Amino acid sequence: MCGIFAILSKDSQGILPRNYCGCSQTLRELAYRQSGKQRHRGPDETGVRVIPEHGVALVHERLAVIGVKTGKQPLLSEDGAVALVANAEIYNYLELSEHIAKNRPNYKPKSDCNVIIELYEEYGEHLLDRIEGMFAFVLYDENRKRVLIARDPFGIMPLYIGQDVEGNLWISSEMKSMIEYCKNIKNFPPGHFAMGDPNNLNPQPFFVRPWQTEIPNQLADIAELRKRLEGAVRSHLQCDVSFGALLSGGVDSSLIASIATKIMRERDPSYRLPTFSVGMVGSPDFKHARMVADYIGSDHTEVIFTVEECLDGVRDLIYHLESYDIATVRCSLPMFYLARYVKSTGIKMILSGEGADEIFGGYLYFFKAPTYGEFHREMVTRLDQLHVSDILRANKVTMSKGLELRVPFLDTSFVDYVMSIRPEDKIPGALNCYSGIQDHRMEKYILRKAFDKNYLPPEVLWRQKEQFSDGVGYDLIEALPKFAAKRVTDAEFANVSQRFPINPPTTKEAYYYRCIFEDMFPGESPALTVEKWAPRLDWGCPEDPSGRAQEAHENRLKEYL
Repeated sequence: MCGIFAILSKDSQGILPRNYCGCSQTLRELAYRQSGKQRHRGPDETGVRVIPEHGVALVHERLAVIGVKTGKQPLLSEDGAVALVANAEIYNYLELSEHIAKNRPNYKPKSDCNVIIELYEEYGEHLLDRIEGMFAFVLYDENRKRVLIARDPFGIMPLYIGQDVEGNLWISSEMKSMIEYCKNIKNFPPGHFAMGDPNNLNPQPFFVRPWQTEIPNQLADIAELRKRLEGAVRSHLQCDVSFGALLSGGVDSSLIASIATKIMRERDPSYRLPTFSVGMVGSPDFKHARMVADYIGSDHTEVIFTVEECLDGVRDLIYHLESYDIATVRCSLPMFYLARYVKSTGIKMILSGEGADEIFGGYLYFFKAPTYGEFHREMVTRLDQLHVSDILRANKVTMSKGLELRVPFLDTSFVDYVMSIRPEDKIPGALNCYSGIQDHRMEKYILRKAFDKNYLPPEVLWRQKEQFSDGVGYDLIEALPKFAAKRVTDAEFANVSQRFPINPPTTKEAYYYRCIFEDMFPGESPALTVEKWAPRLDWGCPEDPSGRAQEAHENRLKEYL
């Protein structure tokens, strides 16, 4: 992962906004300085390419993970006419390189991202049908005077697009690099691309699947499910630096750590995966994470924090997170604390379990789904919103410390398979379920069943979901509303709709986060980039995003073994 930044001037003269001193500035100066606000994403080196006669500046903040010695960006085509800045991991780049080499006998990619240029030269925007991975990139073609902007199907990589008062186009991995000059800022939509004249860009979808609009009818195949997840993890282990895994003690992160360990031991039977868990003293997650670590033989570390230490970081967190959503902030605080420790160990890449709840229907409020169709449509909605919730959190929090996070559950091929399974086989709480058990099935049943032999201790494999902010220790979730209430008066909260007409906060905790966000990212368009994560109120669920607020929350071990 890295940070990317681009300015595409409205015309070749590139009339630029003046700097904070009121002085004129060159395009290079402006681009370098503004990209510097997200330099935490790429602490290894900064690369700049300016094409003055086209009014184009591309900046790359690099975190070197693949092609450490050769992958400096911006990357250029052989003739130098195509330039690329990419925040990406292309997991099938070795296969793509073999394809490219058939027409370029001496071809050797400098990094995994290099294939984007060669595929563009051969297929144009249809390169997006061939690459697999997480990506956000800006490519500029000098000969055609056109730009290609694209973002991966689920928005794992953040990407914002904006316009300054002179009409120049800005693109950035993080909003903080744009907010000083751009009053019109938007999320570039996941699964979309925009290609053409920089003055006339219209994002178009490239990721279109039947399950996005139709209710699927494919039966679950447990063996195939296991094979596909193992394949996804294997592809995500391509890395030239030290890596580890987050281990919360829930089934999702635990499965990823277990599968990764099995794969790495194919090469080295004595391999011990570095794993990390975070929480307060007495955290429910610590007990189960330690069970997993002992079971798979990982090199495990518990990182302990106090409520006060988390509360100290609220303001810094919101600056990096670029969100004021309660659920997102709550989940981010422990990870914000953990990411700094993990990076201090020398690790630059970390595996995680995000995405499983969205594609398997793992949130406890899914027990309230009224029909199979509604259950499936809600999974599609949660997947569509990942880029403003869990994936936004996972990416920005870890990258605030220059740590790359990978999410095998969101491998495109794996998501395609799982989302094509009929909802009858995934819905929790349903009678006459896939297994034939006449009982209320627990959440993510088919995922658990696929790995019920020699992957995890039963106490973890069949552990009920705890949302991350709950599992690290309930005291934090109880402290946050009290902490916020002391900082927001009744009079202030009474006028909430007048102060925040866009997405007005409904609690003092939400109001407090919103005030911090507004101070750093003022204006309507930044506020509109944030979406609220909440259970379905129309299903009779409470608004509180905590899993403990849901009726289905109880610590139980079902007789599913």
